[in-house]
Amino acid sequence: MNTKESFWQPKLSMMNNEREKQLHKASLKILAEIGLNVHHQEMRDLLKQSGGKIGPGNRVYITEKLVSQALETAPKDIVIYNRQGQATMPLGPHQSYFGTGSDLLFTYNYETGQQRKSTLGDVARSARLCDALEEIDFVMSFALPVDVPNEDTEVQQYRAILQNTIKPVIMTSYSGIEAMNRLHKMACLVAGGDQTYRRKPNYVMYGQFVSPLEHDSMAIERLIFCADHEVPLIYVPTIMSGATGPITLFGSLVLALSETLAGLVMHQLRNPGAPFITGSCVSPIDMKTGLFPYGSAEWRVSDLVMAEMSRYYRIPVFGTGGASDSKIVDAQAGAEYTGSLLVAALAGTNLIHDVGYLNSGLTGSLESIVLGAEIIRWVKRFTGGVNVSLETLAMDVIRDIGPAGEFLSHDHTYQNLSQTVWNPIVADHKDYDTWAGEGSREYVSRALDFARATLENHQVQNLDTVLEEELIKV
Repeated sequence: MNTKESFWQPKLSMMNNEREKQLHKASLKILAEIGLNVHHQEMRDLLKQSGGKIGPGNRVYITEKLVSQALETAPKDIVIYNRQGQATMPLGPHQSYFGTGSDLLFTYNYETGQQRKSTLGDVARSARLCDALEEIDFVMSFALPVDVPNEDTEVQQYRAILQNTIKPVIMTSYSGIEAMNRLHKMACLVAGGDQTYRRKPNYVMYGQFVSPLEHDSMAIERLIFCADHEVPLIYVPTIMSGATGPITLFGSLVLALSETLAGLVMHQLRNPGAPFITGSCVSPIDMKTGLFPYGSAEWRVSDLVMAEMSRYYRIPVFGTGGASDSKIVDAQAGAEYTGSLLVAALAGTNLIHDVGYLNSGLTGSLESIVLGAEIIRWVKRFTGGVNVSLETLAMDVIRDIGPAGEFLSHDHTYQNLSQTVWNPIVADHKDYDTWAGEGSREYVSRALDFARATLENHQVQNLDTVLEEELIKV
């Protein structure tokens, strides 16, 4: 028998090199022949000076040469750091990390169970819970607070996150460059200065634009800011197939590829070598409701294809998982969370966001984050792979025990138990009588109790007092 140890890991694939080339060529054709609207004069001038073609109005046509140059200068190895300056998320091929989403309008009150508008306290509580959950790798705001002035929303969200977790952060920006500049100053204070931040970025910026093929002025301003300050930028389209993109999935996917490649070109022209992350959010419009279904099978195919195309381009990729169209934590939420998280992880998506989303991206709750973490624990166990060797094949142990023996008391069981057996967070593995005797409690009530206890008992590493004072000034 071969005694050499080997590593076996499950993966998921749809593409091959020929298919990747086909999609890439189609996206190049869109950029060169159809073009896009760039609502930013300075960027249009830069594209023209660099070899792009300018059409009527705000139309710009991007050549294959510009795309090739951008793919050449874009960094292939991006690493994201936590608040303590530790490298926690190297975004290499098939390295997947999970986190919450941003800016939910509504939150289920963890004390009353009633849905209400989100507050700054919800940002803090969700970040604190995520800090305690080892399955959550990065944190987004999870709530759009109504109790904060619009012009201060992003900086207040960011401060609340910093106070409640040391984990890396992904932020959004919609209030303008002034607020974005203050947020970035805070991140530089945490890092220990601008140059240290550039070497060890502790937050990522998530930027969107308008599909189809509309790059609005605010999106370009964000892109320029991130390029200039070397903030890792996620620049992805959100396409509702049948409304803002073709109803055929791959029609919308090639449109998404062309749009994110256009962003890459503009980004790299502004500052070659600045960190850029691709991806997309593509799902067909629900013709019955007009809503954007997070639980669709098509979105899962989209994430799979974009993950494979990102490896073709050698650029990190942003995707979606752990989100549901269900209004509450129920069987539908569990099914949609599981399918999306498993596909994204098997696809090798780098940053898998929106864990804990309910109600088609409008509502969240603490128990929905716990459900997401529960499934992530299972998914990480399934996709994490196994080492196969003489030790793990256990031939000597089987020989030692023999027919009709038992393995429970064997040293091999004790020595390998912790690293080989998946354990749930709050999922129930008891027998029926024990479960009934303890009150027949369903999953959501146990998850909420777990979240409440975690918030009460978990200790976050506090910010330095001097740093906290500097952050307040900003």
